[in-house]
Amino acid sequence: MTPDDGVWVYAVTTEGPFPGGISGIRGVAGEELRTVTESGFAAVVGTVRLDTFGEEALRRNLEDLDWLAETARRHDAVVAAICAGGATVPLRLATVYFDDDRVRTMLRDNAQQLGEALEQITDRSEWGVRSYLDRARPESRDAREKTGRPSGTAYLMQRRAQAAAREEAESAAGRRADEIFAELSRWAVAGARQPPSPPDLSSRRSQEILNASFLVDNEHHREFVTAVEQLDTRFDDVELVLTGPWPPYSFTSVEASAR
Repeated sequence: MTPDDGVWVYAVTTEGPFPGGISGIRGVAGEELRTVTESGFAAVVGTVRLDTFGEEALRRNLEDLDWLAETARRHDAVVAAICAGGATVPLRLATVYFDDDRVRTMLRDNAQQLGEALEQITDRSEWGVRSYLDRARPESRDAREKTGRPSGTAYLMQRRAQAAAREEAESAAGRRADEIFAELSRWAVAGARQPPSPPDLSSRRSQEILNASFLVDNEHHREFVTAVEQLDTRFDDVELVLTGPWPPYSFTSVEASAR
């Protein structure tokens, strides 16, 4: 390494013979991967140029959506390959250190968190479930039959009725999301909810009411998939979309320090 180089960290696993190996896998800059070990852990890392992946450069590059998408794809591909070999704590995109010694400091300072995280995710995977409203919303009969402009009083009453209807619809959607999350949590070791995607960021026209992740035992993943399918069939007002398995990003919140 040179002073112009940094260390991009992909994931942390246990020290020892690397499950499946990392030879032939390339990182975000096309670099070869290697491991940095400390305190019984192994960080899978790659050497990258700081003029592209340093703090100032990342601040600029992360605003380039094409660059961000390609870098995220490469990072996730490395993490997925590592996870295929065994329990792995994936680190967030753009976790970069100045040198290997600082990576070792991170492993040492976070040893307890890393150990607990690896224990929790061993033989388990993350699954994502999103739920969208899937019900017809026909215009009300009263609105269709309006032929003239309403009076001031009628207009205010109409607006209040519309506001009340929206509030009730939002409450009903929230209750449905809570019901789905509670039901699927019965089949998972842990569950986490994130805010639903805003309509302008979603590729779907229907409203997203639930964005959840579940940590599921690998040996019971079929039961979890079946539970999602059954809920999708039971509720005619929503559509459930299942994705996964994924690296367990949502259940390994290790705050990397000494960056």
